[in-house]
Amino acid sequence: MNEIQLKYGCNPNQKPSRIFMEDGSDLPVTVLNGKPGYINFLDAFNGWQLVKELKEATGLPAATSFKHVSPAGAAVGLPLSDTLAKIYWVDDLGELSPLACAYARARGADRMSSFGDFIALSDICDTDTARLIKREVSDGVIAPGYTDEALELLKQKKKGAYNIIQIDPSYQPAPIERKQVYGITFEQGRNELDINGDLLSNIVTVNKEIPESALIDMKIALITLKYTQSNSVCYVKDGQAIGIGAGQQSRIHCTRLAGSKADNWFLRQSPQVLGLQFVDSLGRANRDNAIDVYMGDEYMDVLADGTWEGIFKVKPPVFTREEKRAWLDQMQDVTLGSDAFFPFSDNIERAHKSGVKYIAQPGGSVRDSDVIACCDKYDMVMAFTGIRLFHH
Repeated sequence: MNEIQLKYGCNPNQKPSRIFMEDGSDLPVTVLNGKPGYINFLDAFNGWQLVKELKEATGLPAATSFKHVSPAGAAVGLPLSDTLAKIYWVDDLGELSPLACAYARARGADRMSSFGDFIALSDICDTDTARLIKREVSDGVIAPGYTDEALELLKQKKKGAYNIIQIDPSYQPAPIERKQVYGITFEQGRNELDINGDLLSNIVTVNKEIPESALIDMKIALITLKYTQSNSVCYVKDGQAIGIGAGQQSRIHCTRLAGSKADNWFLRQSPQVLGLQFVDSLGRANRDNAIDVYMGDEYMDVLADGTWEGIFKVKPPVFTREEKRAWLDQMQDVTLGSDAFFPFSDNIERAHKSGVKYIAQPGGSVRDSDVIACCDKYDMVMAFTGIRLFHH
């Protein structure tokens, strides 16, 4: 089949809508369940490219959680610590497969942004991963295959309407890609850049020591950025993105946005948050919302109007700014990637507040020397890739 008719495009008024192969060949995907829409397929195809490249670059199973054509999270399948399992709400599932760990990490990095996501998996979806997906609010999943049990579990979501797409992992797109804007066709060569160790060999700071784990995190950051709407930056730690800032017009706004998400990820691991006692009837999504409020300044309003009583069994103490800062000061060895050069050192100053130690960026600013000097001030390691990664 070389065409799939869609209900509508980005919005209900945009009809007709379809995906198809211009050359008449068969589409490389099969819809196993549900009726994916226009945006679903955009997320699915971008997400699939991301996890395919992560798997090739690291040798580990990979997963991503996509929303509105940018990843909310991306990760490889490293084991979960007890703390991560708890803050990702998977501590009741026992030991998870590497692929399930990858999705737990991808989903858990920014659970609020991942609500209603489209999932991409690098490997055949197994039962562990399907069990995890089944309990989350999600629009659909794309993978190279599904075990029989996993497929049956996923088909039960959304009253049987959950979108399940299988993609041919051997599919190779044409080297030239096209799209239309305002009736005008744009054409360019596909971004086939291989994110590898050679790309990270030009270290421009005094400190040039990059452990293997940080090299993996640099690759994860850059591959994630390759499929994130620009401008974008990505904070990564221990094999997973922990903060992604996408589609901002200013680089410093990207760095602040992603940094605040990385901070929230780490604050969720604090004793104050881990000690929260929710009422038993509160679901995971509402718990995520409550945690976000608890970590923010608006929690004082919740205390004042008494609404905490429907959320917590016991009134939690205020998580003060001083306590938050003291906890965040313990965050170390974070990696930061940027899809284009840092024009000012204010980005480095902001990154330092979120524990950044390793940086990968193209370089090429007239103020590169200022940026490098700021990195040296904090004993950071920075590699210039020489390659921009804009994605639109």
